[in-house]
Order: sequence, then structure tokens, then C-alpha cells
Amino acid sequence: MAQKVKLSTIAESLGLSTATVSLALRDSPLVAVDTREKIKEQARHLGYIYNRRAASLRTSRSGIIGVVVHDIMNPFYGEILKAIESELDRSRHTFILSNHYDSVEKQRTFIETLLQLGGDGVIMSPAIGTPEEDVMLAEENGMPAILIARSMEGLDLPTYRGDDSYGISLATNHLIGLGHRTIAMIGGTDQTSTGRDRYQGYVNALRKAGIEVDPALRIPGPRTKQGGFEAAVHFLSLPQKPTAAVCWNDLVAIGLMNGIARAGLVPGKDISVTGYDDLEEASIATPALTTVWNGQAEVGRLAARALLDKLAGSHEPDGIHLIKPEMRIRQSTGPIKR
Repeated sequence: MAQKVKLSTIAESLGLSTATVSLALRDSPLVAVDTREKIKEQARHLGYIYNRRAASLRTSRSGIIGVVVHDIMNPFYGEILKAIESELDRSRHTFILSNHYDSVEKQRTFIETLLQLGGDGVIMSPAIGTPEEDVMLAEENGMPAILIARSMEGLDLPTYRGDDSYGISLATNHLIGLGHRTIAMIGGTDQTSTGRDRYQGYVNALRKAGIEVDPALRIPGPRTKQGGFEAAVHFLSLPQKPTAAVCWNDLVAIGLMNGIARAGLVPGKDISVTGYDDLEEASIATPALTTVWNGQAEVGRLAARALLDKLAGSHEPDGIHLIKPEMRIRQSTGPIKR
């Protein structure tokens, strides 16, 4: 029954033109706000369903945006997606989400499916090992791509992410300022731009302070709470006896603190721990986590806005656009114990 209701049915019931009804249902400012609401209410009452396929034939736009990220279970991506959704809602776009879990094949299948559905564009945090041609597959078929969180060398597309090198240097310098000299870095991978930049920020801060960089103090890999918890055993058994740890993200930091506490030590007093991202959980962790705000919401908002601008024919310059991180000092860090 709902599919049989036409624009003309709504128009006739209200004594308006079909064109006015069509504009109102698309939130056109050409129709007064009160009239728009009246038309929408009548459409709901009659059971009208917007025919996106028919509209896409008329406009060459589907109103569908693809978003592909590593793992939505990571709250970092959840915060980005919330901002993307909010920005797309303003222009009556919707998005289809895919997790690639760093599978290039899964990511490629999603892009191909999105092209088959007539997607207008794609926002992606590229999987490890993504070849340039997979991203250009979208671009060359009229589906513009915006990158988030991770950048790709040799691919000059609008990319929005935090300044990871600077952000980790903030955390490392904070620990150095508290008197720590044996500082481990836990988590991440050199296979991503994020991992490389964060490790470089750690190295730069140590060198600037005149502290020798010890590769044995780096424990790569963990990116989750479980990974951080499991890394605690390795961390606590290091012969250098680190007094502090810079963690890849908040999840790793919280997992590490749990592992430290399980071993009978007190995070923030016996061992200082910093996170990265400033997730909602960071401020309510025990102890409250010292971390670095990485601008996830800003990344999502700017990426969505850039894509919409591209679709409208005007856009931000290509290249990397960095959000400047900020330090959030809480209870998980303290002066070195003498």
C-alpha cells in the first residue's frame, strides 16, 4: 500500500502542486518551514515512501555514501562515524558501513559493491597494503574518495587525520617532564602511516631530551585492551625496568593498566601510563587516563564535508589535512619514584 502513494496523492490531499510537495520532501528552502512540516506530516499519514531509485535516475545521485574502516568495535572509529553521520544527515545522505579488518580483498569487494549500487562517494581508512589502483577504481568511476585516519604514499587525495607524530611527542614529553627516562612504547605497527608517525614522534621526543632510543623498549603489535593486558607481562619483565609507557591508543593503555594492577603495582604511582585518542572511557578509567585528544569528531566532520563539497563541484585542496592534538593530563601519570 505504501508504495502506491504518489506525490500527486499528497499534493491533491493538501491542495498544493506536486512540485511544491517534491521540494518540501527534499527540505528545499524554497518552501516555507511550516508548509514543509505540514507536507511531511501528511506524507507520513498517507504512508508515502521516498523512491530513492527513481530519484537517482533523475539526478544521477543515489544519496548513498560508503564508509569503510578497520573495525567499528574500536570506539575511535565509532566517534568518527558519529560525526560523519551527523554531517551527512544535514544533506539527506545516508551511508553504508563496512569493516575491512585490514583485509584488502574485503575492502575491494565493498568498493565494487558500492559502485554497483551507484554510490555517490566513499570515505575510507585504507586497509594495510591497499594498492593505489583499488582507491582509483572508485575515483575513475565517478565515485570520489576521501581518506581518514591513515594516509597512503603516492596518492594525492584529501586525507583527514590527527598529527600523530606531534601527538605522541606531547605524551612522551609529558613523561620526560615528570622525570622519567626509561620509557617504553607499546602497540602499533610500522605497516600504517599512523604507526610510523607515532613511533617517530616518540623517538623525536626522546632524542630532543638527550635520551638514548632503546629499540628493546618498543613492544609493537597491540591495538586492543586485550593486547595491552597481555603486553603487561612483557613490559614488566623488560630488563631495563621502564618506569613509564607511551601507549598506541587508550584501549592498549587501559589494558596495560589492568595488567600492571594484576601484578600488584599501582598505575600512576609505581608506573606512569599514557594513552592516545581521549576516548570517553579514558576519563572514567581507574585511574583516570592521561591521554592525547586526537580530534576524531573533527576528522569525521571535515571528511564528510569535504566529500559533500566535492560532489557539489567545489572542494578542499588534495593532500593531508592534520588536526592538532591536545594533551589531557589525569591520574595515570605521576613523578618518577625515587
